[in-house]
Amino acid sequence: MKYLATIYASLLGCAASVGSFVHSPIFQSRPALTTIFAEQNGGSVLYSDDDQEKTLSQNKRWNSLSPAVKERIIKEGQQRAIRNKKKREPAADKKRRMLMFYKKAAAETKRMSRVERPLPINSDERTALKDLLVGETYNGTVISLTAFGAYVDIGSECDGLLHVSQITREKFIEHPRQALTPGDQINVTLVRASPALKKMHLSMLPKEILQEEDADEDDFDERIPLEDLATDDELWGEIKRVTSYGAYVEVGAVVQGWLHFMDHPEFEFGKVPSDFMRISDRIRCWVSNKDEDNLRLKLTAIRPKDLPGPRREMKIN
Repeated sequence: MKYLATIYASLLGCAASVGSFVHSPIFQSRPALTTIFAEQNGGSVLYSDDDQEKTLSQNKRWNSLSPAVKERIIKEGQQRAIRNKKKREPAADKKRRMLMFYKKAAAETKRMSRVERPLPINSDERTALKDLLVGETYNGTVISLTAFGAYVDIGSECDGLLHVSQITREKFIEHPRQALTPGDQINVTLVRASPALKKMHLSMLPKEILQEEDADEDDFDERIPLEDLATDDELWGEIKRVTSYGAYVEVGAVVQGWLHFMDHPEFEFGKVPSDFMRISDRIRCWVSNKDEDNLRLKLTAIRPKDLPGPRREMKIN
């Protein structure tokens, strides 16, 4: 009993000390605690003190600020809290969050890129593919772009493919987005159509160029096979198309030859191919390589060094 009495006296002393500290000026100036001990009727009880909490509304300096400054401070505090939270974010959660962000951005981009068609896809007013005339010009709407061309709706039962090489020959088009945008209204020529396969090929090139290409296809049997060509064979050709890396040259073979811009005698550092390569220019070139399996022919306009040069005769009197 004596031991229990000693412990009880010690507890009463601690409670008295806590009570005196709670009512001291030092404790009153500190932020409020949720639960504290206080002395009441000579004993110690647990109570909640809500009056000690200081809010921004009771701060004189805060009340003296303008609403715009208050809004800015609150916004900066929220952004700081978000940054600190992201710093403490685990790597797996951050990876998951970024993946969801990219998925939402891709879905939004796809939704914004959708183009309203002039007629619904299953509309009875659409023209059957078999009723379209090859060589005729139609007005169409660009529906979507791909790395190799664009799909155009000309009011038929399926979209037509406009290949990137059929957009223009005035400059090199690496991607259709350099010249077209989904929703653009363009005039295209029907080159080929297959009602059985539900496919059609379109072109924006002038009809003169299309007729010239058709004539080249007609005399395919008269062209030089690749097996008849050898390395360093001399050819004369005409530049048909200029790109950012060189030009395609018509040399009378079964395929057009590729001439890299660095294999041109007028090449200089700082120049682009269009500076010294022009469509319809006649050029002298030599075969540098060929691939019969993939039907590819590489040319050079620089005379090979291993070829014998012109013979010179000198007369000695």
